[in-house]
Amino acid sequence: MSLRVLILATFICTATAYTQEATLILQHGKIVTADPQFRVVESIAIRGDRIVGIGAHEEVARLAGPNTRQINLNGKTVLPGLIDSHVHAADASMYEFDHPVPEMESIVDILRYIRSRAAVAKEGEWIVLTQVFVTRLHDQRFPTRGELDAAAPRNAVYFGTGPDASVNSLALKLSGIDRHFQITDGKPGRIERDANGEPTGILRNCSRLVKIQSSDKTPTDEDRSQRLKMLLADYNSVGITSVSERDLDDPGIELYRRLRENGELTCRVYVMYSVDAQLPFDKIEERMLSAARSPLHRYNNMLWVRGVKTYMDGGMLTGSAYMLQPWGISKVYSITDPNYRGMRYIEPGKLYQIARLALKNELQFTAHAVGDGAVQGMIDAYSEVNNDFPVRSARPCITHANFMNAEAIRKMKDLGIVLDLQPVWLWLDGATLRKQFGNGRLNYFQPFKSLFENGVIVGGGSDHMQKIGSLRSINPYNPFLGMWITLTRQPRWTDEPLHPEQRISREQAIRLFTVNNAYLTFEEKQKGSLENGKLADFIVLDRDILTCPIDEVRNIQVEQTYLGGKLVYERH
Repeated sequence: MSLRVLILATFICTATAYTQEATLILQHGKIVTADPQFRVVESIAIRGDRIVGIGAHEEVARLAGPNTRQINLNGKTVLPGLIDSHVHAADASMYEFDHPVPEMESIVDILRYIRSRAAVAKEGEWIVLTQVFVTRLHDQRFPTRGELDAAAPRNAVYFGTGPDASVNSLALKLSGIDRHFQITDGKPGRIERDANGEPTGILRNCSRLVKIQSSDKTPTDEDRSQRLKMLLADYNSVGITSVSERDLDDPGIELYRRLRENGELTCRVYVMYSVDAQLPFDKIEERMLSAARSPLHRYNNMLWVRGVKTYMDGGMLTGSAYMLQPWGISKVYSITDPNYRGMRYIEPGKLYQIARLALKNELQFTAHAVGDGAVQGMIDAYSEVNNDFPVRSARPCITHANFMNAEAIRKMKDLGIVLDLQPVWLWLDGATLRKQFGNGRLNYFQPFKSLFENGVIVGGGSDHMQKIGSLRSINPYNPFLGMWITLTRQPRWTDEPLHPEQRISREQAIRLFTVNNAYLTFEEKQKGSLENGKLADFIVLDRDILTCPIDEVRNIQVEQTYLGGKLVYERH
C-alpha cells in the first residue's frame, strides 16, 4: 500500500470515528440504570437522542471525540427520566386560569372561599369548586346544604369532589331537583334524601343533571398552550420526562399535537382517549375506531394515542367506589344505607363488549376502577375476552385498583393485567380509610409488595388533576414523595403506618416510576432504564436516593433533567 493510500485510509477511518463520536458524556457519577440487573455505573454517553455507551469510565471514554461535550458529575446520582402513569395535565394546567384557589383543609376554609367568590359574583351566578375531597378535610365530611346556603345565599353553589357533589338550595332549584325528581336518563346516579324525601344536597354521579353556567373567563387556544407548557416545565423540574394522559378528549389531543408540531413538548405523552361508556354501543364503537384509525395512533415517542379509558365505578374519596362488601354507615361519606356498596357504572355484558373491541383494535383498555368490586368486574371482563383471544400482549389495564385481594392478584398475573396506582392516596387518605373500614379490610389496599412478588406489573402515578406545583397540586405529582410513600406507607395525621408488610425496596420504588411505567405504555424497549439504544432521558439528583436516610427521599431535588439528550431543566 502506498503512503498516499495509507494516509487516505487513515483519514477515512478517523473521520468515520469522529462522526460516530458521542455528543455528550457524563462521567464520574453514580448512574442508576434501572436495567434488569439494576446496575450502578460511572459513565453514560449520548449521541443525538440515544444512549450509545454506559458503564465504567474507561470504556465509555473511548466514545469521546474532539467535539464531545464532557460533564464531570462529581459523584452525583443519575436516574432514568421519571414517568407518571396518570395525569390530567391539559385540564390541570387551566384550573387557576381565572383566579387562584387557596389550599383548603377544613369546612371553614371551604365556606370562606365560597363567601369570597359570592362577594364578587353577580346575583344568581354559579360558584363552582371542584376536587376538594372530604377525606382530606380535618372535618372529614361534606359541607351541608345549609352551610352552603348561608355562605352564598344569592348564588348557586356546586361543591364537586370527584364524581360526587354537595350543592345548595338554589343549585337544586335551578336544576329542577326536588323531592319529586327522579333520574330517568338510564345513566347511573343517586340523589341522597332526608327522612322526608327532600334532597339533602348530596349528589352521587349526577353532575350531568346540575345546570351549571360558569362565569369564569374563557381561555383562548394560546392561553391553553402557554399554561400547558408551564405545567410540563414544572413536571421537568421534579424529574418527570414522560406522562400518560388518562382520559383526554379531542381538543386536548389537538393541543398536544400543536405543541409537538412546534417542537414545544418537554415531556413525552402517551394518551388514553376518553370514551363515555354510557353512550349507546354503536357510538362507543364509532369513537374507538376513530382513535384506532387516527394518524396519532402510529407510534411516535413524543405523542402517541394508544389507549382508551372509561369509568367503572365512583370514588374512594367520595364514598361511591364499588365494593364487594357494604361501605357501612358513615358520617364522613354521608352514607345512611347499611347495604350500600357504592356505584358500578358499566354492566358486565357491555363492559366485555367495550374491552373486547378496544383490545382487538390495538387500543389498550383501562377503566377507573377503585373498589374491590369494580376491580373484580374488570378482571371478569378481561377473563371473558381472554376466552376469545389471548389478552396478555394487549396489556389490559386497571386504573387505580386501590382495593383487591389475593385471588384478584393471582388472576391479574395469569392474564397479564397491568395496574396504574397512585401512592399519594395512601398518604393523603389512609387515616380516613382506616377509620371507615378498619385495618383488616385494608390488608390489600395498594399492596405494592404483593404485586411485585407475584409478578404483576404496576406503575406509579399521581392522578394530577388541578393546579401547577408538585406539592400544592390536588393530588401532588412530586414522584419522590410518591416513592417515599411506598417505602414507609405512612399516612399523614397518624403515627401508625398502614400495613407496613406491604412496603417495598428503594429499587422497586424506582422501578415503579421508571421502567414499570414504560412497560405500561409498551415502551420498555425505548425508555424507562438507561441502556444502549434507548432514549437519553435522565435526571441528576442532589443526593443519593439509594443511601440517603429514608425520610430524605421525599425531599430529593432534581438538579438537571435531560429529554432525548437535551437539557430541559436546570436548578438555579
